[in-house]
Amino acid sequence: MKRSLDLVILGLSLSSSWGNGHATTYRALLRGLHARGHSVLFLERDVPWYAAQRDLPDPDFCELSFYEGVDDLLVRFSRRLHAADAVIIGSYIPEGVGIIDAIAGQHPQLLCFYDIDTPVTLAKLDRNDEEYLAVRQMPLFDIYFSFSGDEVIDQLERRYGATYAEPLYCSVDERAYRNTGEAIHWDLGYLGTYSPDRQPILEKLLIGPARLLPQMRFVVAGPNYPSDIEWPANVSRIEHLAPADHPSFYSRQKFTLNITRSDMAAAGWSPSVRLFEAAACGTPIISDYWRGLEEFFPAGKAIIIAHGLNEVVAALTNLSSEKRTHIAEAARHIVLDRHTGMRRARQFIAALSTGRQRKDQEVQRVSI
Repeated sequence: MKRSLDLVILGLSLSSSWGNGHATTYRALLRGLHARGHSVLFLERDVPWYAAQRDLPDPDFCELSFYEGVDDLLVRFSRRLHAADAVIIGSYIPEGVGIIDAIAGQHPQLLCFYDIDTPVTLAKLDRNDEEYLAVRQMPLFDIYFSFSGDEVIDQLERRYGATYAEPLYCSVDERAYRNTGEAIHWDLGYLGTYSPDRQPILEKLLIGPARLLPQMRFVVAGPNYPSDIEWPANVSRIEHLAPADHPSFYSRQKFTLNITRSDMAAAGWSPSVRLFEAAACGTPIISDYWRGLEEFFPAGKAIIIAHGLNEVVAALTNLSSEKRTHIAEAARHIVLDRHTGMRRARQFIAALSTGRQRKDQEVQRVSI
């Protein structure tokens, strides 16, 4: 495979981070690919809810174009799809099943799927919900890149029929995410879109402690929270926080809270991009538990794992400033060493090379 690659990626959104975690994940990866000399055309469905909230309409690290639907995609971009070294289709894109079939029919040189929602995807498939991917399409991909690793990779290949599955965890742009040096404003904060399965944990690990510690200040940033939630007086709300404002947000927290979607927690080995962002900014993290978490961040050394309210309260009231700093520095070192966009781009390109070799070997085997 040639050193400088021409790639096409179809994803949920690159232009808007509003209400999704995909945009920041793609941005870190694509910046890493650009820095390594690769060219990317990112194709995004033009939908009104993202069009109204675009915080990166003109990226300087890739080419960004919008399409209206399957027919428009093929009419305008079929030549690029066919010529690309690899075409990568992301999870949750509108009309995903139809787009996968249409692009597979173009016979791209390498066809890949990047699942930024793997546990959610598999849970949907298990209940016959094929919103953006059908089970029958799994073998179409030369590589299935997965947000989740370890046991999930085996499941993808053995149970769901993926030809070659490879973990591709989220990553962070280390140049953008760093501590701003601002004064601490909140004792504990959380950044995340409202999700019904996360809300009970937010109640337990942030709202509950806020009620017990009225002298402390808390903050929750993210859209779509119902109006009937009773926020304590010491909990501030921020409706939407653009990625450019994330470093300042993390830097002004004594601790930040990570909460995992239920499907992600059940699958394990599914680190959120927010974990890496906060760690890169040098903010100590309190997280709910999921299998594999300590393989990314050792408990008590690089992260605080909270099973309930008492552990959060203990961290907020008893942990020394020195210990808090040590935890934050350990997590930051791990992220800068293993989870940057540059590191992920290198892993991505290596997997594409392996996928290309596997495909060539299969073609040779069939032709004999």
